[in-house]
Amino acid sequence: MAASKRILVTGGLGFIGSHIAVLLLQHGYQVVIIDNLSNSHLYTLDAIAPLSPQPPHFIQGDIRDPNALSHLFQQHAIDAVIHCAGLKAVGESVAHPLRYYDNNVNGTLCLLRAMENAKVHTLVFSSSATVYGDPQQLPIPESHPLSSTNPYGQTKLTCEHLLHDWQHSQPTARVLCLRYFNPVSAHPSGLLGENFSGSPNNLLPYVLQVALGQRPALQVFGHDYSTVDGTGVRDYLHIMDLAHGHVLGLEYLLQRPHCYECINLGTGQGYSVLQVVQAMERAAQRPIPYTLQARRPGDVAATWADPTRAHQLLQWQANHTLDQMCIDAWRWAQHAVTL
Repeated sequence: MAASKRILVTGGLGFIGSHIAVLLLQHGYQVVIIDNLSNSHLYTLDAIAPLSPQPPHFIQGDIRDPNALSHLFQQHAIDAVIHCAGLKAVGESVAHPLRYYDNNVNGTLCLLRAMENAKVHTLVFSSSATVYGDPQQLPIPESHPLSSTNPYGQTKLTCEHLLHDWQHSQPTARVLCLRYFNPVSAHPSGLLGENFSGSPNNLLPYVLQVALGQRPALQVFGHDYSTVDGTGVRDYLHIMDLAHGHVLGLEYLLQRPHCYECINLGTGQGYSVLQVVQAMERAAQRPIPYTLQARRPGDVAATWADPTRAHQLLQWQANHTLDQMCIDAWRWAQHAVTL
């Protein structure tokens, strides 16, 4: 099946999209990437090359540009789309909500129009566990009530509603929304990983900056939660497990004439901030200083996934431990400082 299928990966040079592209190529799919490079780098193409049997076809363009999308679908016989093009920083979304709605929601709308015109009806969507809002139960199943506490999460929730309505209107449409928890780490080669320059939006890049000596200490916000050590607990997922979930999700869709599914991708286990710090200390073989700060408004004590549905429908499960996540992330961090 894979050898005859051409997959479009939007945002395919970003952290998540690039790892998905590599795995698709390794599984025999042909890959076309469109990326506007607003939060990614051209050198990622050079990193993908030695990891794949063939290079992806890259198009520098924006999914909000109807002419660019029309030309893409005319030039390439696309069989399915994996949609990863989106802004993802919660704090930034609060400060710039219009930018997030334009990029995430309008971008998805433009993509669906182009897909419909090209008669492409298979889509895997990069969603997020933020659609669950403040968790009312743990672990979090897909049946959990949906809500949002920030504009980023609201854009993901709006996109899910949009995709559901679009799929319902198309007799051959197949849509899978994958709700990620906390993707981290890097490709085990050390050639691909998350750009953590500047002020990162997630815990692990901050920890890496401290381990590299780029920051004096990690600020740990909240140390009086009802958790194993008082710090916040999250479900961290290795990026390669996440990418594997997309390949299995794509195969799931291609075997069905018409469907809409939402599936969690998470390990089903939470790790505290200090447990992550300790795992990185083991990986980097050096101490990581930290200071304890007051809780931030809006943060929750703990959240982790119920991944049962992913196992049942996709035969997927996370295989990487927290220690392996940190080992691979540290290998990437040492390579990234030379880029």
